[in-house]
Amino acid sequence: MAFDNLCKLLSETYPDRFATWLLGETPTSIEVLKTELSIEPIRADSVTFLSTPGRILHLEFQVKIETTPPLSLRMLDYWVRLYRRYRLPITQVVILLKPVAEATEIESEFNFEQTRHRYRVVRMWEQDPEIFLQDPALLPLATLAATTNPEQLLSRVAKQVSMIETIEQRREVAARTQLLAGLKFEKGLIRKLFRGEAMRESVIYQEILEEGRQEGRQEGELALLLKLLTRRVGTLPPELQMQIQALPLTQIEELGEALLDFSELADLVAWLQTSQQ
Repeated sequence: MAFDNLCKLLSETYPDRFATWLLGETPTSIEVLKTELSIEPIRADSVTFLSTPGRILHLEFQVKIETTPPLSLRMLDYWVRLYRRYRLPITQVVILLKPVAEATEIESEFNFEQTRHRYRVVRMWEQDPEIFLQDPALLPLATLAATTNPEQLLSRVAKQVSMIETIEQRREVAARTQLLAGLKFEKGLIRKLFRGEAMRESVIYQEILEEGRQEGRQEGELALLLKLLTRRVGTLPPELQMQIQALPLTQIEELGEALLDFSELADLVAWLQTSQQ
């Protein structure tokens, strides 16, 4: 599963925390929108739509700046579809997870002839880590934040994770933190700082640290896939879970991409039927 899909999972699990971070205020209510915007869904790395009172917050997580179609065109396309459907103000934020080459131009608007559309770009490597270190929901993002001493930052993050009181939440946050840390840090350093017993038991942590073992990789991908599907289409019936668990690794990865276009359980059923054929 992709790093940006993990961020999508975080934003849909803790929409109030992401809205507070990006809008600068805590909304009185918030809803994760589970809807397609057109007959032909847009292919994207990872997109989250949050509905707050009087506003739509559109988050797009990106590891790479180069996309097809171009990111600026996609943002305009999404804005038009969202506004046509909801007729509300829309705040669009592209969150770049990984630094780009120094000479790379990072666009924050679409501009062609008389059409001009702007959106906000957040560079994670320029963000103050303190914003994320104080909140377990955002803690995994702290590994990607600004620092002059990366190892010290990762050590602080590991310490904050170890202070989470409940074992279940600590394991979950540790797994997500280590996965995102893989974008920036060597596995050896991650292993060194996250060596607690509870952290070693994490499925996703095992997937990161194992030396390419196929079985461990598949188990980690499957665990994250099931969580994403639940967020996307609701609780999965036991028979569908068993069907997904029986998929080979290649189809698990394909389903991880396809679920971005799902809006209801029937979409998942149709995909599984097609894959069997």
